[in-house]
Amino acid sequence: MYSAEDLLLRDCEEDDIPSITAIYGRAVLTGFGTFEIMPPGEAEMKIRWRRAMIDHYPFIVAEDNRKILGFAYANAYRMRPAYDNTVENSVYVREGFQGRGIGTRLLSRLVAEAAGLDFRQMIAVIGDSNNKASIKLHEKLDFKLIGIMPSVGWKHGRWLDTVLMQRPLGPGDSKPA
Repeated sequence: MYSAEDLLLRDCEEDDIPSITAIYGRAVLTGFGTFEIMPPGEAEMKIRWRRAMIDHYPFIVAEDNRKILGFAYANAYRMRPAYDNTVENSVYVREGFQGRGIGTRLLSRLVAEAAGLDFRQMIAVIGDSNNKASIKLHEKLDFKLIGIMPSVGWKHGRWLDTVLMQRPLGPGDSKPA
């Protein structure tokens, strides 16, 4: 029987781009977690991965028997210098493997890596207030609800909310950066 504990969590490599592109592409086409409408191709996903590497943000994959089952990464929350200590997270799990603990392992590792890089806050920008699985995942890892922006996105024929959740990393806001 499959166990999330048996997964290999590791840094994303360039050879993983086709798999993460496929996982994300399906989420774009069928889900509400991202507000992208058209799935980016491998070239764009490679640019996004490279940007994360250049800017020293964590980008990890969950692998089982050389098959990528999910990925997670952090990137800039906003591009202004005052936000430099805050990151936004993204977590995606391959269709058919949700609810098996993969997202929990990925996000736990992402939080730890971001804290280790001296980031102070992590923001989850969750598409769709009905995305209960993502909300519960973040709650499990001590993210707190900080707000809901109603009806800010239009996708798949309906208006969608954005849910904002946040958690401190390391010393959080207890001392200056």
